[in-house]
This record gives sequence, structure tokens and C-alpha cells, in this order.
Amino acid sequence: MNMNWFLRMAKWARHPPSPARVRLVAAVVAICLVLWGIELIWGWPEWLTPNRRIRP
Repeated sequence: MNMNWFLRMAKWARHPPSPARVRLVAAVVAICLVLWGIELIWGWPEWLTPNRRIRP
């Protein structure tokens, strides 16, 4: 690991994030997991797949 990561961990240990920030991160992770689960069950919709361009 890089030394910058250790310094960041030490800073977070001394000054932990606010409860609102923790809830925000948890909500974003939960939304990502829900979207992943939906994609896993029903698959990727065809209308969201970009058209493939053939280069000459």
C-alpha cells in the first residue's frame, strides 16, 4: 500500500466521517447492489445496448 493511504486512514481514525456521510455512502452502495441484482435477474435491456460501429 502507498504511504498516502496510511495517512488517509490515520486522518479518518482521528476525525471519522459524519453520520450523514456514512448514510449517504451506505445508500449509494445499496442502490448499486439493487441495480446489480435487477441486472442479474432480468438481464441487460436491449435498448440500453449501444450500436456497434464498424470502422473501415
